[in-house]
Amino acid sequence: MTPTLFISHGAPDIEFTRPPVTAFLINLARRFPRPKTILCVSAHWETAQPALSGVDAPELIYDFNGFARELYDLEYSARGNPELAEEVQGVLSAAGIDAVIDAERGLDHGAWVPLRLMYPAADIPVVQLSVQPQLAPEHHMQIGRLLRRLRKQDVLILGSGGATHNLREFGKYGIDAPPVDEAAAFDQWLEDRITRGDEQEVLRYAKSGPYAQWNHPSAEHFLPLFAPLGASAGDAGVRLHQSFTYGVLSMSAYGWGW
Repeated sequence: MTPTLFISHGAPDIEFTRPPVTAFLINLARRFPRPKTILCVSAHWETAQPALSGVDAPELIYDFNGFARELYDLEYSARGNPELAEEVQGVLSAAGIDAVIDAERGLDHGAWVPLRLMYPAADIPVVQLSVQPQLAPEHHMQIGRLLRRLRKQDVLILGSGGATHNLREFGKYGIDAPPVDEAAAFDQWLEDRITRGDEQEVLRYAKSGPYAQWNHPSAEHFLPLFAPLGASAGDAGVRLHQSFTYGVLSMSAYGWGW
């Protein structure tokens, strides 16, 4: 059964700045069997109801500003998988969760930035699934549980967000700065809960996690965690990587089913 993953994708220029997470992502795909398709839950696609990218040849979305020109010239020509999008829509709809297919949506940088490093040949189809920040983590966990069956079809359920994501503090520290106390405390708390399989505590992160609101002033970068967590069949997770960029962005990554 294909493992599930949550990665922290960080700033969109990690391919050029090359913090420690870059080498981790480059080597990550060698550590588990090659999937047939990737279902990527990205923090950078927010919708009122679950939406799936249904385009056969998705274009890249450069959904960021202020970076070097070379970043906007990058390409990633992975195909989509409209059939998988329709299957996921059917599974969710059968469970009473209305989901739609977007026939135009491309790949945002929450998907293509890490996937360029993991699978540079762009030879694995990618479908994106949106998050609903106005809905609770339990909603996203339920979606993950419903999609657990996809693991038997060699589908990689990949959450792409951030273990910590306080952009209000971004820019105050250099890329190699040590983590600030608030970010380090939440990051350690998250590792403790995931690696002992305490799903309920992770669901209650906003109340239970130290400095939770400081680390996640908005929820969208944490919510992608819950799809792979829900699809994990209750397994305890494994921390696959730990590092920080800019003092406030944890680049932690977790896997289930390893």
